[in-house]
Amino acid sequence: MQFTTASETANPRAIPLDQLKRALVIKLRHHGDVLLASPVFTALKHAAPHCEIDALVYAETAPMLAGHPAVSRLFAIDRQWKRLGWRRRIHAELSLLHDLRARDYDIVIHLCVHRRGAWLARLLRPRWSVAPRHRGDFWANSFTHFYAAQSRPDRHTVESNLDALRALGIELHEEDKRVTIASSAEEIARIDALLTAHGFRARKFVHIHPTSRWTFKCWPMDRFGPLVRKFSRAGWPVVLTSAPDARERAMVRELLAHCATSGTDTEAKDPAPILDLSGQLTLSELAALAGRARLFVGVDSAPMHIAAAQAVPVVALFGPSGEKEWAPWRTPSRLVVSALHPCRPCGQDGCQGTKISACLTTIPVDAVWQACCELLEETAP
Repeated sequence: MQFTTASETANPRAIPLDQLKRALVIKLRHHGDVLLASPVFTALKHAAPHCEIDALVYAETAPMLAGHPAVSRLFAIDRQWKRLGWRRRIHAELSLLHDLRARDYDIVIHLCVHRRGAWLARLLRPRWSVAPRHRGDFWANSFTHFYAAQSRPDRHTVESNLDALRALGIELHEEDKRVTIASSAEEIARIDALLTAHGFRARKFVHIHPTSRWTFKCWPMDRFGPLVRKFSRAGWPVVLTSAPDARERAMVRELLAHCATSGTDTEAKDPAPILDLSGQLTLSELAALAGRARLFVGVDSAPMHIAAAQAVPVVALFGPSGEKEWAPWRTPSRLVVSALHPCRPCGQDGCQGTKISACLTTIPVDAVWQACCELLEETAP
């Protein structure tokens, strides 16, 4: 077995991979951010197959990496600890630190600018540590290696994450850049049983996830409703999903109400069925469902990235967030954006902080429908 060493690379800051026994990768962000960090584990395992690679994420995002073949142990921070009272919170924090110290990491790879990563780089005392460049002497003195800013609007997030490995002199391979999310055999079987029970067949339905926890990223339900109806009237069964959150489930109910009232008497009879699974699936089950679909339609959200990870064709609507940074990764796709708003992508939570983004609300149904039809035709078997 051969390893890349500092003497074999042009990067004078390269680390000797044969000396890596355990690594900790930290990503304390949202679901989609964690999922798009999954290639870091794959690429590091390829470069140092003998190395055990652990992950530290927020508890709610742990399903994004559970079952990843390159992850040895998955540690989680529960953001609910802050509600436990200071004694129990300190106990939880110290217990986590004890478990991390017991792993005796050779390197800490911090994939965000959360200050906790700097503290851990100091407390765990790895030989090497890498993080995005950030302000302040405390940060600058916490790590041995740095890479460019965490978020770059001109570059996809997957590549920005992989810059952490580039900064360490690690050679990357294109096949390692695939985003990975795992579903168990039981989860896949449940999805298959659900689809069969409702008369749905794999690759013969459209999966639409219209919601996001961030309302300013959402296309209005009075637009999604007519779009769903178009699919149904065109003979495409539709599966609707959302998070279990009550607000998101209410949005799907609103969509269905608009779907029921958006037709005309001249439309063909016997539309294809619409199955509402909103709030009923885990994230891993959502991945299994997306993997069975012929097309995924949604907004810039974690479910969109989950679908892309399943290599499903994706139509995604983008408003204030940047499509270069957050586009569906390595899957056939159509991105629908407003041509009437040169102010986008602004990165703001709606116009003037209203939580409503005009660059999304003004996108017409026909523009999205056309994108869907084009992608279906382009990817026809």
